[in-house]
Amino acid sequence: MTTKSSPFDDLDRKIIAALIGNARVSFAEIGTAIGLSATAVKRRVDRLRKADVITGFRATVRPAALGWRTEAYIEVYCDSAAPPRRLAEVARKYPEIAAAMTVTGAADALLHIRATDVGHFEEVLERIRSEPFIRKTISYMVLSHLLPESPEAGASEVAPPSLAGISENATNLL
Repeated sequence: MTTKSSPFDDLDRKIIAALIGNARVSFAEIGTAIGLSATAVKRRVDRLRKADVITGFRATVRPAALGWRTEAYIEVYCDSAAPPRRLAEVARKYPEIAAAMTVTGAADALLHIRATDVGHFEEVLERIRSEPFIRKTISYMVLSHLLPESPEAGASEVAPPSLAGISENATNLL
């Protein structure tokens, strides 16, 4: 019986965990922590990028610093089975939509909205509701983030994992 090999091994998992914790950590620092040279870490990162395991690197910015002080989620209900392509077209029209996804359950989609204030949110909501195939919406205003260190909360900086042991929590997620 043959076993299918994993797309990445434990060293790759440790590299990914370190990059998730701090995308600016150097390959040398990662290598020192996991017993590889900086060149070997770079080769592995390049391979993981080519394999589409690592899809990019980004800065996480606190939305309020950019003026986006109001946050909400909107459940979207469509008249008929609107294809995801059509919902994606709507989502791309509004810069206030931070994320959009189709979901299971009664709603057809869930939109994550960021706005400057409640009045701005209301205006965005009305524009979304005016789309011809949207039957109804239910919105939920975000009061606070229970995990303020998460990127979704707009954390200004995610604490880097301890490179000596590569964050146990991050590697467990992988």
